[in-house]
Amino acid sequence: MTQGRKSKREHLVETAQQLFYREGIKGTGIDTVLEHAGVAKRTLYNHFKSKDELVIATLQRRDQEFMAMLKAGVKKFESRQTGEPAFARVLAYFDAIEEWTTSKQFSGCMFINASAEYPRQDHPVHVICAMHKRLVIQYIEELMSGLTLADPHDLAVQLAVLTDGAIVNAHTTSNRNAAQVAKQIAVSLLTLHTQPAH
Repeated sequence: MTQGRKSKREHLVETAQQLFYREGIKGTGIDTVLEHAGVAKRTLYNHFKSKDELVIATLQRRDQEFMAMLKAGVKKFESRQTGEPAFARVLAYFDAIEEWTTSKQFSGCMFINASAEYPRQDHPVHVICAMHKRLVIQYIEELMSGLTLADPHDLAVQLAVLTDGAIVNAHTTSNRNAAQVAKQIAVSLLTLHTQPAH
């Protein structure tokens, strides 16, 4: 019974995530989610008290999915890097971003999109979006752990801002080179920040 309930919940979250990502959260009504998931309204409310609760569940799922995708991408692209070996992991990260932003499934960043739909910073949806972005910064910082930097966190923030710019540019202008442009700027930033002081 518990397993059946769990799988129905997961199916609902997965269906809602795809719809919210493709059509927008506020543009997708609960009835549309139910229709695509093939479940009754009662089933939905057995698992979620409100649409916002469902939205948060989809964002939590996407966070796990996205971080796993990034880590797998870094692992895949790291060995293919040319140039400064110390930068390989960070540059592989930008290649992973490129692979995602040039894929057919790409519809922008679900967290950037959701935070724009829920602009109030104390709204639970906005809070989870901000939390995801902090996790990305933390991950970039981990990728630079082998480098000698005066302020690794500050550089990680700069590279995260660069990433978000590339994602938005790729989405709004269909620029397939956005992540590679960001990667070139990242090389300049990494070189600048790892130069010994004179």
